[in-house]
Amino acid sequence: MQAARLFLPAAVLLTLAILWELVVWGLEVPKWIVPSPSAIWLAFWEMRALLGIHVAQTMLEVAIGIGIAVAAGVSVAAAINFSPLLQRAVYPLLVISQTVPILALAPLLIIWFGFGIAPKVIVVTLFCFFPIAVNTSDGLTSTEPELIDLFRSMGATWLQIWRKVRLPAALPYFFSGLKIAATYSVTGAIVGEWVGAKQGLGIYMLRSSAAFKTAQVFSAIVITSLLSIMLFLAVFALERGMMPWHFDER
Repeated sequence: MQAARLFLPAAVLLTLAILWELVVWGLEVPKWIVPSPSAIWLAFWEMRALLGIHVAQTMLEVAIGIGIAVAAGVSVAAAINFSPLLQRAVYPLLVISQTVPILALAPLLIIWFGFGIAPKVIVVTLFCFFPIAVNTSDGLTSTEPELIDLFRSMGATWLQIWRKVRLPAALPYFFSGLKIAATYSVTGAIVGEWVGAKQGLGIYMLRSSAAFKTAQVFSAIVITSLLSIMLFLAVFALERGMMPWHFDER
């Protein structure tokens, strides 16, 4: 069943790749304008060792950034769930924060924190924080009041209610936000690297583009997409492991 689900999108991708190859070959499009899929694969294979170094750097930034975003997002969601006053004060600020273009902040982060890993980690955190915080907050407030009243009538403490009622109810929302954040995270790291970095997929793209090595740019784009998909699938697997009952109900 799972193989049947994957067959159709794989067939579509293969068909598009073949058409792409034929169009580039038939129209004799210069590879520095639009490279063929075979040229992209060749560029990847030739630069695989260097790409491995850049991918490792980008994934390090992603791992640290997501970790900070999860810790901060869950903490903020829990805090505003405890205090209705804090929720009215902070929740609108979370929404307003998304109107600030992160790409415009990236140069300032370079000025403040230099060309090390810190600016890139901060950009990843900014990309990932909002969906985690908002989804977790919505999950914590979605608990049925009747269920909370039932636990209170049985003498449950607020901590027991949190552990037995609110947190299980919020887990599906948390993982929804984490899946969104996971797909954003690699892009966030690359945006940070575009502004200033020594290693990473972002700086690899910039250097390849400046040298008109378009096939290398495309290979980095493909790798970026694959990394995002892998992170999404990793979160999905973690979700299934932590919430088997949620999938049994479907």
